[in-house]
Amino acid sequence: MNDPKRHNLPVNADRIAEDIDALAGITDPGHPWTRRAFSPLFLEGRAYIEARMKAAGLETRIDAAGNLIGRRAGAKPGLGTILVGSHSDTVPDGGRFDGIAGTIAALEVARSLKDRGIELDHDLEIVDFLAEEVSIFGVSCIGSRGMTGQIPEAWLSRVSGDRTLSQGIAEVGGDPSVLLSQKRPDLAGFLELHIEQGPVLEAENKDIGIVTAIAGITRIEITVEGRADHAGTTPMDRRADALVAASQLVLDIRSRAAEQAKTPGHFAATVGEFRIEPNAANVVPSKVVLLIDGRAEIRSDMEDFLTWIDGEVKTIAADYGVTINPPVRVSDNMPTPGAPVLLETLERACETVGAKHRRMASGAGHDTAWIAKVAPAAMIFVPCKEGRSHCAEEWAENDDIAMGAAVLFEAVRDMDKNLKPNRE
Repeated sequence: MNDPKRHNLPVNADRIAEDIDALAGITDPGHPWTRRAFSPLFLEGRAYIEARMKAAGLETRIDAAGNLIGRRAGAKPGLGTILVGSHSDTVPDGGRFDGIAGTIAALEVARSLKDRGIELDHDLEIVDFLAEEVSIFGVSCIGSRGMTGQIPEAWLSRVSGDRTLSQGIAEVGGDPSVLLSQKRPDLAGFLELHIEQGPVLEAENKDIGIVTAIAGITRIEITVEGRADHAGTTPMDRRADALVAASQLVLDIRSRAAEQAKTPGHFAATVGEFRIEPNAANVVPSKVVLLIDGRAEIRSDMEDFLTWIDGEVKTIAADYGVTINPPVRVSDNMPTPGAPVLLETLERACETVGAKHRRMASGAGHDTAWIAKVAPAAMIFVPCKEGRSHCAEEWAENDDIAMGAAVLFEAVRDMDKNLKPNRE
């Protein structure tokens, strides 16, 4: 997006580009842009970010959950902490901007405040959360959950190779011995910038998406049981084919989700896992297990979908002569709305810097969802090319990231003036 106003921002776009390019260079050879949490490359990226934090005058530390934090003390102790940041770990083979853009934009806010000699009343902390992406231990958002006392104790015993998650956290500088009791009552508010991971902002030529809510994620497992028979000798009208029944269910799920997606709130449902037994070319499939990933901005939309699923499996079972066990909710997380006071703050910040903006939901999960459970929190999105993400082709223009950093800069200043004193 070429726009003259982008050259008069209160942040330094060149510094942002330099840092993002430097982190892009710290990657698994042959697998751009891979820097997974708990790996040596991750620690190398962390060391780079910490050095840049120190150069910005921030006091750095690793908290008990393994989060890297850069702190700038405020003028009025006791008001609380304004927290800004994201994550620097990536998925395999993708993630040049996912998380990294938000981490560097947050760092740029601190640098720009220093450049302009602006002292905040609140403490300011810039955070690089540990393992927002699904980690080698099979769980995600480890740092944001851990910072706020929301990490399940059982997670610490999860194993990858020859180490536990507890050992992994210790290796990155955390302290598992006090992790479960860690709290952050000082948090006055949290902001996160992220690439959209969708095509809406680019298609509408908008600079900023103000995230109204992070969609709740519900995963439902369904088991379809038919009967194994010889594929060559069993008449077509005498089969109890679990795969045919499951296939019809998948198509019906897509149709239902497409209808619900036309309602005002964000909604999506995907069958992303599908296992067939016995999975042999000459045997009628006897069993299929499928997993639905459902996402809803408005909880009642998900409840409607779950009610529909319960009825639909009974219909499919009767129509195809199979048995479908009652759907099992493997996980069920509620939507996380952005704090209204911060959504208004972000809108004012957009107006201040001249950013074209719109409100929108996030269909993906983020660290913000966990911080929002203990403090006011909100997110902004910046455009990404063709909405591509979690792939090597993921791309965001530096001017767009700089515009987002400028919005964060103005929002932090607004929060510092207008947030009510934190109550510990």
